[in-house]
Amino acid sequence: MSNDLDPRLTPLQRFGRELARVRKAAGLTQIRLGKHLDCSSSLVAHIEKGDRTPKPEFAAGCDRIFGTGDRFSRLCRNITSPAGPGWYLRWTDEIEPRAHVMRSWDPLLVPGLLQTEDYARAIFRGGLATTEEEIEQQVAARMRRKVILDVEKPPTLWVLLDEWILRRPVGGARVMYEQLDHLVTMAALQNVTVQVVPYDTTCTTGWQSSFIIAELPDAPTAVSVDSAGEGEVSTDHKFVALIWARYDKIRAEAYRPGQSVEMIKEARDQWKHQT
Repeated sequence: MSNDLDPRLTPLQRFGRELARVRKAAGLTQIRLGKHLDCSSSLVAHIEKGDRTPKPEFAAGCDRIFGTGDRFSRLCRNITSPAGPGWYLRWTDEIEPRAHVMRSWDPLLVPGLLQTEDYARAIFRGGLATTEEEIEQQVAARMRRKVILDVEKPPTLWVLLDEWILRRPVGGARVMYEQLDHLVTMAALQNVTVQVVPYDTTCTTGWQSSFIIAELPDAPTAVSVDSAGEGEVSTDHKFVALIWARYDKIRAEAYRPGQSVEMIKEARDQWKHQT
């Protein structure tokens, strides 16, 4: 596992590691970055070492200079107000924004990056003992993840969905219509491929859990495996190979992309008639 993906790192250390990595990739010295941020080079050095806590304006300045969306701002927020468990934060703040190819399998729900706001809200509202404020915070965090799809060179997404996802009534007919319509729109993008897996497939390996495989240009391939208990993020070669083999087996059972989109459109129109 590369050092910047090490699960033992604190949020403060992860901010520092990511800052050092991005700064070096941009060809900037600590002195030069300090001038851009109107601060001392020693402050930059201490933050990179994990000795000092960056202020929100420092993080926002890094995002502006490096063109990283809100990556550093999110990493900064996670230092004082974590928005989820450690494994999840490592994925959404460090791995997902750096991936150039992602392959996912979802047997229950539309994957987070392709969810509409109301669909995500319906999911979180069904959670255990959450207030409306907490629900809205979770929805906002999920929507922020989608910024990686709006950059100049967005990642390539290969999405596998179980057919029952098109029929499962999350949030009601209107929410489902809008979600599937959004899915059709996303599937039309050059960097997004969506394939539906038949509900009666004999590939039982796909029933075990959802997962994402992320290929990174400057780090080992990482996988995120979600379960009813706790998710797991790993770059272990054997584990990644196992999940990749599972992905290939599931995809072999899927409908072709064009046929899949037609199925999504058909399900979308059926939900529309129920609104």
